[in-house]
Amino acid sequence: MLLGLSWVVVSCTGEAKSDAYGQFEATETTISAKASGELLSFTIDEGDEVQAHRQVGVVDTTQMALKKKELESQLAATRSKIANINAQVQVQQEQLQTALTDLKRIQSLAKDSAATQKQLDDTQGRVRTLRKQIDASQTQKQSVRAEIKATQARADQLEQQIKDAHIINPIHGTVLTKYVEPHEVVGQGQPLYQIANLDTLNLRVYVSGAQLPSIKLGQNVQVLVDKNANENQQLSGHISWIASEAEFTPKMIQTKQERVTQVYAVKVKVPNPRGILKIGMPGEVNFEAGN
Repeated sequence: MLLGLSWVVVSCTGEAKSDAYGQFEATETTISAKASGELLSFTIDEGDEVQAHRQVGVVDTTQMALKKKELESQLAATRSKIANINAQVQVQQEQLQTALTDLKRIQSLAKDSAATQKQLDDTQGRVRTLRKQIDASQTQKQSVRAEIKATQARADQLEQQIKDAHIINPIHGTVLTKYVEPHEVVGQGQPLYQIANLDTLNLRVYVSGAQLPSIKLGQNVQVLVDKNANENQQLSGHISWIASEAEFTPKMIQTKQERVTQVYAVKVKVPNPRGILKIGMPGEVNFEAGN
């Protein structure tokens, strides 16, 4: 369980050193355009706190909307073909029933030699022709349905593209960097802004192999940040991640002891309800003091 954020002022004039040193970081997310075109509106600025699911801009959708209307008209025209084919099939089926009735009558007459072979052959041929015409009409109807399905898919794709033109902020956070301005032409995949949730920051520190056995995930720790040139502010945090592999000591990072060849990265999650912590700010950790 996270400890509450405390604001104890600690003097830095003593000789005591912290167990680890590092810098604060946050998970920074770059939001990119999903559609291409003129950026008609863009309502955020750097430093703004933006809620998740809020619309922050829109890309011009005029051409996509016109294309969608064109496809909708095409869909209506194609669907009307189905009705025409159904009417045609109905007529052909009625003609087939008449031809079958005629065939039965001529077959009966042929048994009594009252009808010629030619009459029988012609009637049988008419029945075969009508059946082929009905089959062809059914095949044509399947082709039209496939055309409708393909056109509908293109219309759905355009509808999604129109939705993508509305820029929706996906996460709650603070705008760190703004890359574009209203009325600029943006391309699909172009970065628009960078955002991070600053309610909780991670302090990335580095420990030696000798320190590693004394720390564990979830462990509460004391975090110190600068208050002024001579004093620190004491905060509380907990260890949220420990690297499984060693790495060479970063040049800008200090350690408790003299620099060693390899260290392990550790992340300490620190609540930041008052916004005192900033990305890149230095911090110190005392592992035992947190307990």
